[in-house]
Parts: sequence; structure tokens; C-alpha cells
Amino acid sequence: MAFYSELYDFAASAGSFEGYVYHHKDMDTSYLPKWSGHLVEQYNALPDDVKAEIQHMCNGTLGRAIRSLEPVLGGDHEVVANLKSCITGELPKDPDDFEKH
Repeated sequence: MAFYSELYDFAASAGSFEGYVYHHKDMDTSYLPKWSGHLVEQYNALPDDVKAEIQHMCNGTLGRAIRSLEPVLGGDHEVVANLKSCITGELPKDPDDFEKH
């Protein structure tokens, strides 16, 4: 897959993930470990300079997803841990924190 396609696929998957878990208390969580695992693989496959450029956006998108998941799964769940591995710095304060940093 070409680089720009890989970047788009990661961004689309991350945005879809955030949208699915956003304030969704009764979600089917059975496939979230696989989905989050794929996100981490996609993130880790990006070159370091690209990650550096998009990191603040990734922190927001995946950070808000983490904040939506913590009340449902708990802060120590494997899905939350997977997603946190893609975050640098502080998490957004809640799932509704859309402030640009």
C-alpha cells in the first residue's frame, strides 16, 4: 500500500474508532481488542517524522476514545493500554475535549 494510503487508512480507522466508542455505554466490546491492535500496528508502521507531525491530532482522537472507554472498560483494560501506547503527553480531559493544542 502506498504511504499516503496507509496514512489515510490509519486516520480513518482512528476517527471511526473514536466515533464508535464516543459516549457509547452499551457497545459490543468483543472486537475492540482486535480493532485497537490494528490501530497500534498502523501507527507504529508510520515513519517517525510523520508521527511527529500528526502526534497532537492522534493524541486528541485516540485520547478522546480512551476517555470514552475508561468508564466502560476500566483504565487498565488491554484496549485502553493499546491506545495509550500511541499517545505522548497528557490525555484530553474528557471525551468532549476538542480543544486544539
